[in-house]
Amino acid sequence: MMLRGDDSLIRRRAEENGIPLADAILRALREGTPAGEPVPTVLAVCPNSKAVVNAAIVAATEADAPLFFAATLNQVDLDGGYTGWTPAEFVRLTRHLVEETGYTGPVVVGLDHGGPWLKDVQTREGWPLDRAMQGVTDSLAACLDAGYDLLHVDPTVDRTLPPGQAMPIELVIERTLELIEFAESRRRRAGMPPVSYEVGTEEVHGGLADLSVFRTFLEGLKGGLAARGLGGVWPCFVVGKVGTDLHTTEFDPVVARQLTEVAAPYGSVIKGHYSDFVSNPEDYPKAGMGGANVGPESTEAEYEALQQLAEREAALAASGTVSERSGIMEALRDAVVASGRWEKWRLADEQGLPFDQLSPERQGWLVRTGCRYVWTRPGVLSARAKLYANTRAGGEAGERVVLTAIGAVMHRYFRAFGLVGANHRVEAALGQ
Repeated sequence: MMLRGDDSLIRRRAEENGIPLADAILRALREGTPAGEPVPTVLAVCPNSKAVVNAAIVAATEADAPLFFAATLNQVDLDGGYTGWTPAEFVRLTRHLVEETGYTGPVVVGLDHGGPWLKDVQTREGWPLDRAMQGVTDSLAACLDAGYDLLHVDPTVDRTLPPGQAMPIELVIERTLELIEFAESRRRRAGMPPVSYEVGTEEVHGGLADLSVFRTFLEGLKGGLAARGLGGVWPCFVVGKVGTDLHTTEFDPVVARQLTEVAAPYGSVIKGHYSDFVSNPEDYPKAGMGGANVGPESTEAEYEALQQLAEREAALAASGTVSERSGIMEALRDAVVASGRWEKWRLADEQGLPFDQLSPERQGWLVRTGCRYVWTRPGVLSARAKLYANTRAGGEAGERVVLTAIGAVMHRYFRAFGLVGANHRVEAALGQ
């Protein structure tokens, strides 16, 4: 029997009705929302550490909210990603933590950005198209075999094109169709239950915000799926560029509403990426947004909680309560620098400069942002264990402090997105 992220009533009802879990949740939220109220926006958490996964499940339990995970190929893949988890290991971990926590709601385990060159190693090593596409199909197969519920098919980057040249929308459509056809063929041959799909842009590299291009994409996708005998397959999410990116925190409800109105007749909702630190999250449901991804904000919460614990540890060391400090912050900085992963965020005026010659502000930002890549490095793991032991000697449960800080991020979005108590609403709607 295939392992899934949960054994909730909502999942069982969706399977009984032959509807993919994510589609069923979105439909039930629409049907279960009283007239005149905004439909809740689902929160998708990027699982960039075990602490984040654990905190998200605890927060979802407390909020009685549905939980979506959106795992990139950098995070979780056949090679273990930077978390050390394969897709199968990630699903097993999620299921274990769900059972340990006592969460009874749905957990949608999803792939984020499944497309060529969106896994960093493919870009660093200059993989050719055929190899990059093969890497994606291998990962899609592993996600299906592991029991993923949602696949983001995202072939919106083409490293074979000259820098600055936009990828033709026709090519985006063709490769999206190719990857969906592969996934559906494998799923059906294996007799697996239906899965949900997400399609659309990778915001860092350009968007589908132009309404005419957006319409062309959806219409081409619809016709192409029908031509391939996949007329019954349709993405529940279409990613839209709605004002937020890695360095922008202002959500644009006007653009979001425009995209929502275009996607609605096709049966899709808009999903926003890079919703971290967004200044107006309450506007997401008001604008009709179906979903939003949050990732780096959780990483920063984890980092800052560790920093606070390190400060308390220093006080314990000064008082003689502990004899040796963990060096956690130094271990994180050293691991981020040694990883080289910070290089991809260099600004134009930073090219060629060693890390130590960047401004203190930039160094701090790069370590906070890049620490998600190094949580599992041996030096970081040992320093963290030492930190927890030291703070425990001072009467403080360090791990609980970290989980609470990350959970506060989740609760902010659960409240703003109208998700508190949503599981009971979904259960009632699916039971009709």
